[in-house]
Amino acid sequence: MNKKLGLAVAGALLAIGSSAANAGITIPAGDWTVDLGGNVNAYYTHTTTSGSLKTGINSQSTNVIQTGLLPSALGIGAKTRQNDLDIAIQFTFFVGSDSGTGAGAGNNSLNIRQSYLTFGDASWGTIKAGRDLGIYGSDAILSDMTLLGVGVGAGTGGSSTLGRIGSGYQYADWVGQISYASPNWNGFSFAGALREPWTNGADTTRNNMGYEGKLTYDFAVSDVTGRVWLSGITQKHEAAGAVAGYTSKGWDIGAKAAAYGFGLVGYYYSGDGLSGEHGGPNNLILNGVDFLAQATKTNDSGGYVQATYTIPNVGTKLGVSWGESNSQTPGATSEFKNESWIVGAYHPLTKSLNLVAEYTDEKIDNEGDVAGANGKAHTVSLGAILFY
Repeated sequence: MNKKLGLAVAGALLAIGSSAANAGITIPAGDWTVDLGGNVNAYYTHTTTSGSLKTGINSQSTNVIQTGLLPSALGIGAKTRQNDLDIAIQFTFFVGSDSGTGAGAGNNSLNIRQSYLTFGDASWGTIKAGRDLGIYGSDAILSDMTLLGVGVGAGTGGSSTLGRIGSGYQYADWVGQISYASPNWNGFSFAGALREPWTNGADTTRNNMGYEGKLTYDFAVSDVTGRVWLSGITQKHEAAGAVAGYTSKGWDIGAKAAAYGFGLVGYYYSGDGLSGEHGGPNNLILNGVDFLAQATKTNDSGGYVQATYTIPNVGTKLGVSWGESNSQTPGATSEFKNESWIVGAYHPLTKSLNLVAEYTDEKIDNEGDVAGANGKAHTVSLGAILFY
């Protein structure tokens, strides 16, 4: 993947920390600069399932035209400098391409995942207020090669697949927050956020805020560039009656490096009370997604490793990754595990357009915390993603 497309991915994808800084369309408007950018993508996915996943819409063989891990998006941002402050806003609208199982079925409703303002200065940092991607787990999804593709979770409808969500990392998700990001001091930086309360099925009071933070070191040594990060999250849950309250907490650590066309990523997370529902025979999203939505304090861990190589003078990026997520519910006789292998090829047909081919092999053990409730899903994905 060429450098310009890589910047477009980072900017149009998640626009973290600034308003669409890498957008493709820039419009001067008085003292302001308006940025427009985003992507459109669509994939043919063929998924075969077996075992506990072979139910409902997860039939033995499913063929779908759908968006991938990244829904199609239109981002609108504006920025200016006033009174020695850089100020900006960002709105991003996401939508899928899967129309459901019949005429009028709606799995592609509009989703406004980003709506925030920022203000700050390079000398002291940036404050953000509004809805944006969370801090904990954000580097895991931003480093996932399947951002350009599909990953796990194909064939089940909706506006997005899962990439490695629930099979190597947990979803940072889009949350209301007030956050601070520091300047970069010779590669070192940090960020912290006060985030909206998330209920867990028993705690519905929303009176305990969440807290998250991250330390980052970016480096460049000769021809090797990379990043190391450590982040964490915590939130207290209170419940009435016989249901006991608890505190969800977690941490992760990751590193990535690139040199001479090669790229490596390693990531690990651990915590308590982080996992979503482990599903059951009709869980259409293949588990592990609903972060902080479990009424029982689970014991959670997982991670992934990824290797990529970009062919010189051709630009095709080849990649392979393995990852798994594990979650143990107190009192359950078995541990839930979601493991997957993903191989992919991402070819820049132009500086803005990528052709994508992926194969995903996913295995789930003890679905719904039921011993022996095991299933497999195999997916072939072919499609394209265009950034603008």
